[in-house]
Amino acid sequence: MTEPEAYDPVTVAVELERMRGTLEAGFARVDGSLALLVQRSDQTDKQLADMEERLDALERTRWPLASIAALTACAGLVLAAWELAGR
Repeated sequence: MTEPEAYDPVTVAVELERMRGTLEAGFARVDGSLALLVQRSDQTDKQLADMEERLDALERTRWPLASIAALTACAGLVLAAWELAGR
C-alpha cells in the first residue's frame, strides 16, 4: 500500500475559497430567480383579482336565463289571452 498523499494547507485553503465563491455565486442566482418568481406571482395575483372583479361586474349586469324564460312565457300568455279575447 502506498502512503496517503499529504495535502498542502495552502492548496486546500485556495480550493475551499474557490468553492465558497462558486457557492456564493450560485446562491445569488437562486436568490435572484426566487425574487423574480415572487414578483411574477404578485403580478399574477393582481391580474386574477382584476379578472374576478370584471367577472363579478359582468354577472351583476347580465339577465339570468330563468328571468328571460319567465318574461317570454308571460309575454306568450298575454299574447294568447289577447288573441282569444279578440275573436
